[in-house]
Amino acid sequence: MKVILMEDIKSLGKKGDVVDVSDGYARNFLLKGKKGVEANSKNMNDLKLQRANEQKKAQENLEAAQELGRKLAAGQVEVSIKTGEGGKAFGSVSSKEIASAVEEQMGLTIDKKKIQLKEQIKMLGTHMVPVKLHAKVTAELKVVVKEEA
Repeated sequence: MKVILMEDIKSLGKKGDVVDVSDGYARNFLLKGKKGVEANSKNMNDLKLQRANEQKKAQENLEAAQELGRKLAAGQVEVSIKTGEGGKAFGSVSSKEIASAVEEQMGLTIDKKKIQLKEQIKMLGTHMVPVKLHAKVTAELKVVVKEEA
């Protein structure tokens, strides 16, 4: 019997896969536990429409991430930190501070987890910080660290 999986099953396949299983396994486990539905023409058509919708959403998310990446790459943010004598910095600039500065200065909302700092910024000057917006989109954000007045 052909069955469309409604969730991932370790030994069988991933959600949305059409698998051929024995009638008893399909009736007693997959269909009864709502882990799959029979692969008839209506359900196959529903699956096709669902996949097309998911592809469309994925494409829209990619385009939105690319647009946000262009905006981030075109702009820059300024962050101030306290410094002592000789320009030695007290503390550092974290991804949380960069995310809030982007929201204040550029009006864009980005998650602090998407900012990929290898380590916190502890020096004054201009730094290029990678921001991973999507699996296929990584933008470079210009962060200018200045001395707090």
